[in-house]
Amino acid sequence: MDRRVVVTGLGLLSPVGTGKDDFWTSLINGKSGIKTITNFDTTDYPTTMAGMVSDFEPSDYVGHKEARHMDRFQQLGVAAAVLAVKDAHLEITPDIADRVGVIVGSGIGGLGTMEDQHRILVEKGPRRISPFVVPMMITDLAAGQISIVLGARGPNVCTTSACASASHAIGEAFEAIRRGTADVMLTGGAEASVTPLGVAVFCAARALSSRNDEPEKASRPFDVDRDGFVMGEGSGILVIEELRHAQARGATIYAEIIGYGATADAYHITQPDPSGRGAMRAMDMAIKEAGITNEEVDYINAHGTGTQAGDIAETKAIKELFGEYAYDLPISSTKSMTGHLLGAAGAIELIACALAIKDGVIPPTINLDTPDPECDLNYVPHTAIIKDINTALSNSFGFGGHNASLLIKKFEE
Repeated sequence: MDRRVVVTGLGLLSPVGTGKDDFWTSLINGKSGIKTITNFDTTDYPTTMAGMVSDFEPSDYVGHKEARHMDRFQQLGVAAAVLAVKDAHLEITPDIADRVGVIVGSGIGGLGTMEDQHRILVEKGPRRISPFVVPMMITDLAAGQISIVLGARGPNVCTTSACASASHAIGEAFEAIRRGTADVMLTGGAEASVTPLGVAVFCAARALSSRNDEPEKASRPFDVDRDGFVMGEGSGILVIEELRHAQARGATIYAEIIGYGATADAYHITQPDPSGRGAMRAMDMAIKEAGITNEEVDYINAHGTGTQAGDIAETKAIKELFGEYAYDLPISSTKSMTGHLLGAAGAIELIACALAIKDGVIPPTINLDTPDPECDLNYVPHTAIIKDINTALSNSFGFGGHNASLLIKKFEE
């Protein structure tokens, strides 16, 4: 377990931009990617906005025929992986392919395909169903399609743990390299659930913001006027490598992964433990695995969805773990700009942490006009701050009580 793991490639498609440069520029400038939904009729919906990936043409990343047989979440995952491998200047040749794996999470998978094919079943009967429905629908096929398109023949796994899916994927990929199962992993998450049913079910659960008249102000983590999260779609994929493998090929290193924590609340199917105990333990586990002190954490990218219970529980967890230092620790929720990408959220947020370390900039929490008195930490409101960051922690907490925390640091020889 002395194998060090570094981040060498970043690829993503998000509501605030495609590719790491557009994404990062939007975040540090506090730009919201939340807009009115236009891809289906939302007339009867309590919520009519989401974070959507715009100007996406799947055939820019994979053959037109192959793209037709993928659900949108798979198309986004493959595209992000192509961008990540290109950013890493990695060529997956036959001599290394067996040591290159893929672990990619998705919370929901091919929901759009299920809806479309159910409509065909009802209107035209079972004989008109596409034979590609199963591979387009199931959550593991983002990972499967990435391995097929890029020729990665190492471990191939899908994690499905709601909003913690991508963070669990990255954590397990990190552990796979540490134990010697692979030298390179393509890892992250992909989600495309802004569909008629996807939005309807979260509306029915009363989980979504209904601030429809001001979409760009709807995602309000830690604000007293928050009224739920805003759905988003997209994908984030990271190339992570064993250090010596990366150095041997002259790779650029963004950061080093040093800790991973995974716990369960064992409390409720959708609500977090109000004490924040499970979230606190995940963060503590990541810090202990890294062998650093709490005071060495320079920044937290919070789960921060904008739900009443979730934001308070995470705040309590941070206070419980960090004590008085919690009040000096910069924390922000980039979901205030991207919306909540569900199973892909943890990946784009770890990418934000890697870029924060690289550039020494902490992205803000926008729309934090009136902080909730119970959320009284430094949530970097409105404007990015310049700060040298050595170590950053990323949190992801999902329905079912799934908690995951990832810790990365500035790379040093």
